Amino acid sequence: MEEQPIKIFRWLYPASWLYGTGVYLRNKLFDWGWLQSKSFSVPVICIGNLVAGGTGKTPHTEYLIRLLSNCGWNVATLSRGYKRKSKGYVLADAQSSAQQIGDEPKQMKGKFPDIRVAVDKDRCHGIEKLLALGNPPVDVILLDDAFQHRYVKAGLNILLTDYHRLLCDDALLPAGQLREPAENKQRAQVVIVTKCPDDLKPIDFNIITKKLHLYPYQKLFFSGFQYGQLYPAFPQKAQSGRFALNGTEQLLLVTGIASPVPLLKELKPKVEHLEHVAFRDHHHFTKNDLLMIRERFNRLKGSRRLIVTTEKDAARLKEHPLLPAELKPFIYALPVEIKILQRQQPIFNQTIIDYVRTNTRNSNFPERENAYTT
Repeated sequence: MEEQPIKIFRWLYPASWLYGTGVYLRNKLFDWGWLQSKSFSVPVICIGNLVAGGTGKTPHTEYLIRLLSNCGWNVATLSRGYKRKSKGYVLADAQSSAQQIGDEPKQMKGKFPDIRVAVDKDRCHGIEKLLALGNPPVDVILLDDAFQHRYVKAGLNILLTDYHRLLCDDALLPAGQLREPAENKQRAQVVIVTKCPDDLKPIDFNIITKKLHLYPYQKLFFSGFQYGQLYPAFPQKAQSGRFALNGTEQLLLVTGIASPVPLLKELKPKVEHLEHVAFRDHHHFTKNDLLMIRERFNRLKGSRRLIVTTEKDAARLKEHPLLPAELKPFIYALPVEIKILQRQQPIFNQTIIDYVRTNTRNSNFPERENAYTT
Protein backbone atom coordinates (compact mmCIF):
# COMPACT_ATOMS: atom_id res chain seq x y z
CA MET A 1 0.00 0.00 0.00
CA GLU A 2 1.42 3.35 -1.08
CA GLU A 3 2.03 5.68 1.85
CA GLN A 4 0.47 9.10 1.38
CA PRO A 5 2.07 11.95 3.36
CA ILE A 6 -0.48 14.04 5.24
CA LYS A 7 0.42 17.57 6.17
CA ILE A 8 -0.22 18.22 9.86
CA PHE A 9 0.67 21.61 11.35
CA ARG A 10 1.74 20.40 14.77
CA TRP A 11 2.48 23.90 16.04
CA LEU A 12 -1.28 24.54 15.78
CA TYR A 13 -2.18 21.72 18.19
CA PRO A 14 -3.08 24.18 21.00
CA ALA A 15 -5.61 25.86 18.71
CA SER A 16 -6.92 22.43 17.70
CA TRP A 17 -7.39 21.56 21.37
CA LEU A 18 -9.52 24.68 21.89
CA TYR A 19 -11.50 23.95 18.75
CA GLY A 20 -11.97 20.33 19.79
CA THR A 21 -13.27 21.38 23.20
CA GLY A 22 -16.00 23.41 21.54
CA VAL A 23 -16.92 20.54 19.21
CA TYR A 24 -16.98 18.10 22.13
CA LEU A 25 -19.33 20.29 24.17
CA ARG A 26 -21.68 20.82 21.21
CA ASN A 27 -21.92 17.09 20.54
CA LYS A 28 -22.51 16.36 24.21
CA LEU A 29 -25.43 18.81 24.25
CA PHE A 30 -27.04 16.65 21.57
CA ASP A 31 -26.07 13.39 23.29
CA TRP A 32 -27.59 14.61 26.58
CA GLY A 33 -30.74 15.87 24.88
CA TRP A 34 -30.20 19.55 25.71
CA LEU A 35 -30.15 20.20 21.98
CA GLN A 36 -32.82 18.25 20.12
CA SER A 37 -32.40 16.11 17.01
CA LYS A 38 -35.57 15.79 14.95
CA SER A 39 -36.74 12.63 13.20
CA PHE A 40 -38.99 12.63 10.16
CA SER A 41 -41.67 10.40 8.65
CA VAL A 42 -39.64 9.43 5.58
CA PRO A 43 -36.24 7.79 5.24
CA VAL A 44 -33.45 10.35 5.53
CA ILE A 45 -29.97 9.36 4.36
CA CYS A 46 -27.04 11.61 5.26
CA ILE A 47 -23.91 11.54 3.09
CA GLY A 48 -21.11 13.37 4.88
CA ASN A 49 -17.58 13.36 6.21
CA LEU A 50 -15.46 14.47 9.14
CA VAL A 51 -13.06 16.65 7.17
CA ALA A 52 -13.15 20.15 5.72
CA GLY A 53 -12.47 19.12 2.15
CA GLY A 54 -13.62 16.99 -0.74
CA THR A 55 -14.21 13.28 -0.23
CA GLY A 56 -16.46 12.74 -3.25
CA LYS A 57 -19.84 13.43 -1.64
CA THR A 58 -21.56 14.55 -4.85
CA PRO A 59 -20.70 11.43 -6.95
CA HIS A 60 -21.83 9.22 -4.07
CA THR A 61 -25.07 11.17 -3.73
CA GLU A 62 -25.65 10.78 -7.47
CA TYR A 63 -25.05 7.04 -7.14
CA LEU A 64 -27.81 6.85 -4.52
CA ILE A 65 -30.14 8.93 -6.69
CA ARG A 66 -29.76 6.43 -9.54
CA LEU A 67 -30.13 3.44 -7.26
CA LEU A 68 -33.26 4.63 -5.45
CA SER A 69 -34.91 6.13 -8.54
CA ASN A 70 -34.45 2.81 -10.33
CA CYS A 71 -36.37 1.17 -7.48
CA GLY A 72 -39.32 3.49 -8.13
CA TRP A 73 -38.99 5.84 -5.17
CA ASN A 74 -39.41 9.60 -5.50
CA VAL A 75 -36.05 10.98 -4.41
CA ALA A 76 -35.25 14.46 -3.11
CA THR A 77 -31.87 15.94 -2.25
CA LEU A 78 -31.24 18.69 0.26
CA SER A 79 -27.99 20.56 0.80
CA ARG A 80 -26.82 23.85 2.15
CA GLY A 81 -26.08 25.22 -1.31
CA TYR A 82 -22.54 26.25 -0.52
CA LYS A 83 -21.48 29.69 -1.86
CA ARG A 84 -24.87 30.45 -3.40
CA LYS A 85 -26.05 34.05 -3.45
CA SER A 86 -29.62 33.33 -2.32
CA LYS A 87 -30.91 32.87 1.23
CA GLY A 88 -33.28 30.43 2.89
CA TYR A 89 -35.13 27.57 1.22
CA VAL A 90 -34.98 27.29 -2.57
CA LEU A 91 -36.52 24.47 -4.62
CA ALA A 92 -34.58 24.13 -7.85
CA ASP A 93 -36.14 24.08 -11.29
CA ALA A 94 -34.72 23.91 -14.80
CA GLN A 95 -34.01 27.65 -14.79
CA SER A 96 -32.23 27.77 -11.42
CA SER A 97 -28.67 29.07 -11.65
CA ALA A 98 -25.58 28.01 -9.75
CA GLN A 99 -25.64 31.40 -8.02
CA GLN A 100 -29.18 30.68 -6.78
CA ILE A 101 -28.68 27.11 -5.57
CA GLY A 102 -24.93 26.36 -5.68
CA ASP A 103 -22.87 24.52 -8.29
CA GLU A 104 -23.35 20.97 -6.98
CA PRO A 105 -27.17 21.19 -6.68
CA LYS A 106 -27.20 22.79 -10.14
CA GLN A 107 -25.20 19.85 -11.47
CA MET A 108 -27.56 17.31 -9.88
CA LYS A 109 -30.70 19.05 -11.13
CA GLY A 110 -29.25 19.10 -14.64
CA LYS A 111 -28.44 15.38 -14.54
CA PHE A 112 -31.63 14.29 -12.76
CA PRO A 113 -34.38 16.72 -13.82
CA ASP A 114 -37.18 14.53 -12.45
CA ILE A 115 -36.08 14.60 -8.81
CA ARG A 116 -36.56 17.38 -6.28
CA VAL A 117 -33.38 19.31 -5.54
CA ALA A 118 -33.58 21.83 -2.72
CA VAL A 119 -31.18 23.96 -0.69
CA ASP A 120 -31.60 25.32 2.81
CA LYS A 121 -29.06 26.09 5.53
CA ASP A 122 -31.72 25.00 8.05
CA ARG A 123 -32.02 21.33 7.12
CA CYS A 124 -35.04 20.70 9.38
CA HIS A 125 -36.93 23.52 7.69
CA GLY A 126 -35.83 22.27 4.28
CA ILE A 127 -37.07 18.74 4.99
CA GLU A 128 -40.43 20.07 6.21
CA LYS A 129 -40.82 22.07 2.99
CA LEU A 130 -39.98 19.01 0.88
CA LEU A 131 -42.46 16.84 2.78
CA ALA A 132 -45.18 19.42 2.15
CA LEU A 133 -44.80 18.93 -1.61
CA GLY A 134 -47.28 16.71 -3.38
CA ASN A 135 -47.88 15.16 -6.78
CA PRO A 136 -45.89 13.02 -6.20
CA PRO A 137 -44.91 13.06 -2.53
CA VAL A 138 -41.27 12.63 -1.57
CA ASP A 139 -40.39 9.07 -0.52
CA VAL A 140 -36.74 9.48 0.54
CA ILE A 141 -34.46 12.45 1.22
CA LEU A 142 -30.71 12.51 0.66
CA LEU A 143 -28.82 15.03 2.79
CA ASP A 144 -25.60 16.15 1.13
CA ASP A 145 -22.82 17.10 3.57
CA ALA A 146 -24.88 17.08 6.78
CA PHE A 147 -22.96 14.76 9.11
CA GLN A 148 -22.33 17.67 11.50
CA HIS A 149 -25.92 18.96 11.20
CA ARG A 150 -27.22 17.07 14.21
CA TYR A 151 -30.53 18.92 14.42
CA VAL A 152 -31.68 16.32 11.88
CA LYS A 153 -31.66 12.72 13.05
CA ALA A 154 -30.94 10.83 9.84
CA GLY A 155 -32.00 7.20 9.77
CA LEU A 156 -28.87 6.18 7.87
CA ASN A 157 -25.55 8.01 8.12
CA ILE A 158 -22.97 7.31 5.41
CA LEU A 159 -19.52 8.59 6.34
CA LEU A 160 -16.91 9.11 3.62
CA THR A 161 -13.16 9.17 4.21
CA ASP A 162 -10.55 9.81 1.50
CA TYR A 163 -8.13 6.94 0.82
CA HIS A 164 -5.33 9.52 0.56
CA ARG A 165 -6.24 11.16 3.88
CA LEU A 166 -7.89 8.63 6.16
CA LEU A 167 -9.70 10.17 9.10
CA CYS A 168 -7.66 8.02 11.50
CA ASP A 169 -4.44 9.68 10.25
CA ASP A 170 -5.72 13.26 10.42
CA ALA A 171 -5.89 15.94 13.12
CA LEU A 172 -8.48 18.48 14.18
CA LEU A 173 -8.65 21.89 12.58
CA PRO A 174 -6.58 23.99 12.23
CA ALA A 175 -3.63 21.58 12.63
CA GLY A 176 -5.33 19.10 10.28
CA GLN A 177 -8.59 18.98 8.37
CA LEU A 178 -10.93 17.20 10.77
CA ARG A 179 -14.12 19.07 11.66
CA GLU A 180 -14.57 16.81 14.67
CA PRO A 181 -12.60 14.00 16.32
CA ALA A 182 -12.15 10.78 14.38
CA GLU A 183 -13.91 8.77 17.11
CA ASN A 184 -17.17 10.50 16.16
CA LYS A 185 -17.28 8.11 13.25
CA GLN A 186 -19.39 6.07 15.66
CA ARG A 187 -22.49 7.99 14.49
CA ALA A 188 -22.26 6.36 11.04
CA GLN A 189 -23.82 3.04 10.11
CA VAL A 190 -21.92 2.88 6.81
CA VAL A 191 -18.32 4.01 6.17
CA ILE A 192 -16.88 4.32 2.66
CA VAL A 193 -13.19 4.76 1.85
CA THR A 194 -13.34 6.88 -1.31
CA LYS A 195 -10.99 7.65 -4.21
CA CYS A 196 -9.29 4.27 -3.97
CA PRO A 197 -6.86 3.45 -6.81
CA ASP A 198 -7.73 0.55 -9.07
CA ASP A 199 -4.59 -1.43 -8.21
CA LEU A 200 -5.30 -1.98 -4.50
CA LYS A 201 -4.40 -5.46 -3.32
CA PRO A 202 -6.39 -7.53 -0.80
CA ILE A 203 -3.76 -6.81 1.86
CA ASP A 204 -4.31 -3.07 1.35
CA PHE A 205 -8.01 -3.44 2.13
CA ASN A 206 -7.12 -5.40 5.27
CA ILE A 207 -4.62 -2.77 6.44
CA ILE A 208 -7.14 0.05 6.05
CA THR A 209 -9.88 -1.96 7.75
CA LYS A 210 -7.67 -2.48 10.81
CA LYS A 211 -6.55 1.18 10.89
CA LEU A 212 -10.12 2.49 10.93
CA HIS A 213 -11.12 0.48 14.03
CA LEU A 214 -14.81 0.41 13.16
CA TYR A 215 -17.53 -0.90 15.44
CA PRO A 216 -19.34 -4.21 14.82
CA TYR A 217 -22.55 -2.45 13.75
CA GLN A 218 -20.74 -0.48 11.02
CA LYS A 219 -20.40 -1.67 7.44
CA LEU A 220 -17.24 -0.76 5.52
CA PHE A 221 -17.04 -0.32 1.75
CA PHE A 222 -14.41 0.95 -0.68
CA SER A 223 -15.12 3.06 -3.74
CA GLY A 224 -13.20 4.48 -6.68
CA PHE A 225 -13.86 6.96 -9.45
CA GLN A 226 -15.01 5.89 -12.88
CA TYR A 227 -14.68 8.61 -15.50
CA GLY A 228 -16.95 8.85 -18.51
CA GLN A 229 -16.45 10.33 -21.95
CA LEU A 230 -15.92 14.04 -22.45
CA TYR A 231 -18.99 15.93 -23.61
CA PRO A 232 -19.38 19.56 -24.75
CA ALA A 233 -20.43 22.10 -22.13
CA PHE A 234 -22.01 24.10 -24.97
CA PRO A 235 -23.50 21.48 -27.34
CA GLN A 236 -24.90 24.10 -29.71
CA LYS A 237 -21.42 25.60 -30.15
CA ALA A 238 -19.31 22.44 -30.15
CA GLN A 239 -17.70 21.03 -33.26
CA SER A 240 -18.49 17.49 -32.14
CA GLY A 241 -20.44 15.61 -29.50
CA ARG A 242 -18.77 13.12 -27.18
CA PHE A 243 -15.00 13.40 -27.44
CA ALA A 244 -12.64 10.42 -27.22
CA LEU A 245 -9.03 11.16 -26.32
CA ASN A 246 -6.45 9.49 -28.59
CA GLY A 247 -3.15 10.78 -27.19
CA THR A 248 -2.69 13.70 -29.61
CA GLU A 249 -4.58 16.34 -27.61
CA GLN A 250 -3.29 19.45 -25.91
CA LEU A 251 -5.45 20.07 -22.84
CA LEU A 252 -6.00 22.98 -20.53
CA LEU A 253 -7.54 21.52 -17.39
CA VAL A 254 -9.52 24.07 -15.37
CA THR A 255 -10.65 23.00 -11.90
CA GLY A 256 -12.28 24.59 -8.90
CA ILE A 257 -12.52 21.49 -6.73
CA ALA A 258 -10.99 20.44 -3.42
CA SER A 259 -8.78 17.65 -4.79
CA PRO A 260 -7.93 17.57 -8.52
CA VAL A 261 -5.26 14.87 -8.14
CA PRO A 262 -7.44 11.93 -9.31
CA LEU A 263 -8.50 13.96 -12.33
CA LEU A 264 -4.89 14.71 -13.25
CA LYS A 265 -3.97 11.04 -12.91
CA GLU A 266 -6.85 10.14 -15.21
CA LEU A 267 -6.09 12.63 -17.97
CA LYS A 268 -2.32 13.05 -18.05
CA PRO A 269 -1.43 9.62 -19.54
CA LYS A 270 -4.10 9.99 -22.23
CA VAL A 271 -2.99 13.24 -23.89
CA GLU A 272 0.11 14.68 -25.53
CA HIS A 273 0.30 17.76 -23.29
CA LEU A 274 -1.66 18.95 -20.27
CA GLU A 275 -1.62 22.25 -18.41
CA HIS A 276 -3.58 22.79 -15.23
CA VAL A 277 -5.23 25.96 -13.94
CA ALA A 278 -6.35 25.28 -10.37
CA PHE A 279 -8.75 27.39 -8.33
CA ARG A 280 -10.18 26.89 -4.85
CA ASP A 281 -13.24 24.69 -4.38
CA HIS A 282 -16.49 26.38 -5.55
CA HIS A 283 -14.49 29.31 -6.94
CA HIS A 284 -16.51 32.08 -8.58
CA PHE A 285 -14.70 32.90 -11.81
CA THR A 286 -13.80 36.56 -12.30
CA LYS A 287 -13.25 38.46 -15.54
CA ASN A 288 -9.48 38.25 -15.03
CA ASP A 289 -9.74 34.49 -14.44
CA LEU A 290 -11.52 34.02 -17.75
CA LEU A 291 -9.06 36.20 -19.63
CA MET A 292 -6.19 34.22 -18.13
CA ILE A 293 -7.85 30.96 -19.20
CA ARG A 294 -8.21 32.31 -22.74
CA GLU A 295 -4.56 33.35 -22.80
CA ARG A 296 -3.36 29.96 -21.55
CA PHE A 297 -5.59 28.14 -24.04
CA ASN A 298 -4.33 30.21 -26.97
CA ARG A 299 -0.78 29.10 -26.18
CA LEU A 300 -1.66 25.47 -26.87
CA LYS A 301 -0.62 24.07 -30.23
CA GLY A 302 -2.21 21.71 -32.72
CA SER A 303 -5.69 21.04 -34.03
CA ARG A 304 -6.93 19.02 -31.04
CA ARG A 305 -6.95 21.67 -28.34
CA LEU A 306 -9.47 21.39 -25.53
CA ILE A 307 -10.45 23.06 -22.29
CA VAL A 308 -11.49 20.29 -19.92
CA THR A 309 -13.28 20.89 -16.64
CA THR A 310 -15.45 19.07 -14.11
CA GLU A 311 -19.23 18.97 -14.34
CA LYS A 312 -19.39 21.13 -11.22
CA ASP A 313 -17.12 23.79 -12.70
CA ALA A 314 -18.95 23.59 -16.03
CA ALA A 315 -22.18 24.46 -14.21
CA ARG A 316 -20.64 27.81 -13.21
CA LEU A 317 -18.84 28.48 -16.47
CA LYS A 318 -21.92 27.85 -18.63
CA GLU A 319 -23.88 30.69 -17.06
CA HIS A 320 -21.02 33.17 -16.73
CA PRO A 321 -21.87 36.31 -18.75
CA LEU A 322 -18.20 37.20 -19.29
CA LEU A 323 -17.02 33.87 -20.67
CA PRO A 324 -15.34 34.63 -24.04
CA ALA A 325 -17.56 33.31 -26.83
CA GLU A 326 -14.59 31.96 -28.80
CA LEU A 327 -13.83 29.51 -25.97
CA LYS A 328 -17.26 27.88 -25.85
CA PRO A 329 -16.73 25.39 -28.71
CA PHE A 330 -13.63 24.04 -26.94
CA ILE A 331 -14.97 23.55 -23.39
CA TYR A 332 -15.73 19.94 -22.44
CA ALA A 333 -16.87 18.44 -19.15
CA LEU A 334 -15.60 15.12 -17.80
CA PRO A 335 -18.33 13.15 -15.98
CA VAL A 336 -17.43 10.98 -13.03
CA GLU A 337 -19.29 8.23 -11.21
CA ILE A 338 -18.30 6.01 -8.33
CA LYS A 339 -17.88 2.26 -8.34
CA ILE A 340 -18.03 0.04 -5.27
CA LEU A 341 -14.92 -2.15 -5.12
CA GLN A 342 -14.23 -5.69 -3.89
CA ARG A 343 -17.38 -7.00 -5.59
CA GLN A 344 -19.35 -5.42 -2.78
CA GLN A 345 -21.78 -3.41 -4.94
CA PRO A 346 -24.76 -5.81 -4.46
CA ILE A 347 -24.26 -5.77 -0.68
CA PHE A 348 -23.98 -1.97 -0.62
CA ASN A 349 -27.06 -1.55 -2.79
CA GLN A 350 -29.07 -3.97 -0.68
CA THR A 351 -28.05 -2.14 2.51
CA ILE A 352 -29.47 1.11 1.14
CA ILE A 353 -32.62 -0.45 -0.33
CA ASP A 354 -33.40 -2.42 2.83
CA TYR A 355 -33.18 0.74 4.94
CA VAL A 356 -35.49 2.70 2.64
CA ARG A 357 -37.99 -0.13 2.17
CA THR A 358 -38.21 -0.69 5.91
CA ASN A 359 -38.77 2.97 6.74
CA THR A 360 -40.65 4.45 3.79
CA ARG A 361 -44.35 5.20 3.65
CA ASN A 362 -44.38 3.57 0.19
CA SER A 363 -42.73 0.22 0.85
CA ASN A 364 -44.69 -1.87 -1.66
CA PHE A 365 -43.00 -0.78 -4.87
CA PRO A 366 -42.17 -3.75 -7.10
CA GLU A 367 -38.42 -4.01 -7.38
CA ARG A 368 -37.32 -3.26 -10.93
CA GLU A 369 -35.03 -5.63 -12.76
CA ASN A 370 -32.40 -2.91 -13.10
CA ALA A 371 -32.57 -1.77 -9.50
CA TYR A 372 -28.91 -2.61 -8.99
CA THR A 373 -27.79 -0.88 -12.15
CA THR A 374 -26.59 2.63 -11.48
